[in-house]
Amino acid sequence: MNMDKEIQGIVEIGTKPVVERKATATGLLHLQAATKQAIVDKMVKKGDVIEASTIAAIQAVKETPRIIPHCHPIPLEGCKVDWAWEGTSLRCTVHVSAHYKTGIEMEAITGVSAGLLCVLDMIKSFEKDEDGQYPNAKITDLHIVEKRKG
Repeated sequence: MNMDKEIQGIVEIGTKPVVERKATATGLLHLQAATKQAIVDKMVKKGDVIEASTIAAIQAVKETPRIIPHCHPIPLEGCKVDWAWEGTSLRCTVHVSAHYKTGIEMEAITGVSAGLLCVLDMIKSFEKDEDGQYPNAKITDLHIVEKRKG
């Protein structure tokens, strides 16, 4: 097989200075009212949804280089996960900080994604319709809110 195209590995950052980095990302999981109530009342059989999903978000932040191939392993210094209800939708916001040579926005958005996916996994039985589908549950508005350097 002839490979004429050079495949890029991890971007070289060896000469970049170490500076303070911060990033925030967010996303929204739309749910039915009964699902929200089950989460609030801690009636989900799999356990405390917010607690488990916070752990999932933190783990994902730490594992981002294993999930996203071109991300550098970064010595993280802080990670905060916030949850807020917006009607029947649950918002996850992840704040990440480090002193390093490259940005950490991918860590923040990976954390949000995993946090919301964990919620969805835990509440599937509440959202499933008679055909076994999930017509109302959906993740939207996943984006990087801010990244700061220096």
